[in-house]
Amino acid sequence: MNTLLALAKESLGQSHPFVLYKKPREETLHGIFQKDDSLNLVKDLKEVGFVFAPFDSNAPSILLKPDRVMKGSIDFDIPDRASVRKNLDLDHTDRTRYMDLVSSAVDAIKSNEFKKVVLSRKVEVSYTDSPITLLKRLIKTYGNAFCYLWYHPKVGIWLGATPEILVKRSGSSFTTMSLAGTQAHNDALKTPVWSNKELDEQRLVTDYIAENLRPVTTELCISALESVRAGQLWHLRTKLSGQMGTNHFGELTKKLHPTPAVCGLPMTSSKKFILENEGYHRSFYTGYLGELNFKKASTRNRNARNTENNAYGTVTSSSELYVNLRCVQLKDKKAIIYVGGGITAESDPFREWEETVHKSGTILNIL
Repeated sequence: MNTLLALAKESLGQSHPFVLYKKPREETLHGIFQKDDSLNLVKDLKEVGFVFAPFDSNAPSILLKPDRVMKGSIDFDIPDRASVRKNLDLDHTDRTRYMDLVSSAVDAIKSNEFKKVVLSRKVEVSYTDSPITLLKRLIKTYGNAFCYLWYHPKVGIWLGATPEILVKRSGSSFTTMSLAGTQAHNDALKTPVWSNKELDEQRLVTDYIAENLRPVTTELCISALESVRAGQLWHLRTKLSGQMGTNHFGELTKKLHPTPAVCGLPMTSSKKFILENEGYHRSFYTGYLGELNFKKASTRNRNARNTENNAYGTVTSSSELYVNLRCVQLKDKKAIIYVGGGITAESDPFREWEETVHKSGTILNIL
């Protein structure tokens, strides 16, 4: 058995926290293992370790300490999955409740309470495979996503395959993105055709992020809009990159979370609507997770024999944080799948319901 997978299985048995993860388009499996079950909280984003943050930025974020850090190749066999019931839209009660919620949000938008809100729901299904088996399937199925298995005995087990970067940072340089608009892949089309509703939603998200970042950046570049595919879904994406002020990473991250792509615009009023109307606690869904302040060494040149220049290498602080989308919580033999979508004045309640059904397939496909 793969060494990292064996350590993860042992940690589960001993109730020791760990995370296994694969970065997008990479063939390396990373592992961080904490030696005890202490629950360590993030205070100012200056800590070093693996951060797991909730949707509610007022709630505490959890840090897995890197007592043991490992990586290895993805050389394990991927087990076949059993048949799965995909038509969860047959739950008419949940469909009616979600469509009513979307209608209420559209009315609030037309009354100028906010411009956009992201509404979500959860789906509970039974599962039989081990968390490690599910992670294997995630990695095989969603190679372009950040795939992870996270465990803490005092919190629980979470898995996911997210396409969205919150922020990447190396020294004073950073990259982030706005990701909005979703539609199912159509084999008949090479690229998707986007509606005005989806294009407007993407523009709102990009403009908001850019406006929020300018006070803490010294340089900001915004890329052209592009369509990106994640599994059987297409998204609209705009990249934003630049330079931030000294010691501004924590402030920059707080400016980004929660993004309009998971909360809404303006943030305060849309978040208030979510907390008062969504009807359940999101927990770590639409929060963020990833490497926090890892140290990475670099040299002046790639020639290993040039020892004189290599002696002047630098060590930079590096972070890679991802928005916790397309995720599932494993609890009491139930898999709790979280899905949602952005609501604007032009949203159609039934189409928004259908979008959440398509998104639930990301996790249903590996159960």
